[in-house]
Amino acid sequence: MAIDERTAPTAPVAGLRERKKRRTRGALLRAALVLFVSRGYERTTVDEITAAVAVSQRTFFRYFANKEEVVFAVQDLVESHFVAELHARPAAEGPLEALRSAVLAAWDTVDDALGGVVPVDLYMRSYRLIESTPALLAVHLRRSAELEERISRLIAAREGLDVEADPRPRVAVAAFFGVMRVTGRLWGRGGDTSVEAIRRLTDGYLDGIGPALAGRWH
Repeated sequence: MAIDERTAPTAPVAGLRERKKRRTRGALLRAALVLFVSRGYERTTVDEITAAVAVSQRTFFRYFANKEEVVFAVQDLVESHFVAELHARPAAEGPLEALRSAVLAAWDTVDDALGGVVPVDLYMRSYRLIESTPALLAVHLRRSAELEERISRLIAAREGLDVEADPRPRVAVAAFFGVMRVTGRLWGRGGDTSVEAIRRLTDGYLDGIGPALAGRWH
């Protein structure tokens, strides 16, 4: 059977091109994060990132709009992993139970979320960088508010509620995200930067939501 030489190589070539793009993007991402955590976010330039990968500035901007987008690229992966874990929770679980199980499962499998794009240790160091850099922390808080609204709507859908008419989904999610902020801040100030450390803090502080909201404390 005759093969049309004009079309036969298209799929393999396209696949090779996509793999090369993923490798280049991953290399830029890893180089940028290493520089950010070692030199500081604000002191690192795009020129230094591209020099570390031996590509041009034009190549960098083909994949990332700016340095900020690089910092949060991996955070996007981890947040999406958490949302996927929440979607997977059994319908019988209550809202806070589902949120708790989802976030702990996400920390337990964070390596899967990263998919080999960056090592877990580098991600955790970049997460601490976000917590300790005012400009990045401001962006992180804005992004967290957007994620909080998304999760509130997801919880409302799980419970068959109208999020605009019933305040409970947003209240529950606000309490949960409040714990996430506290644990992230405390973990960022501590000496242990491991996944186990932030998971332990998260687990312990989530235990406190019920007692903190239940009546008098004395």
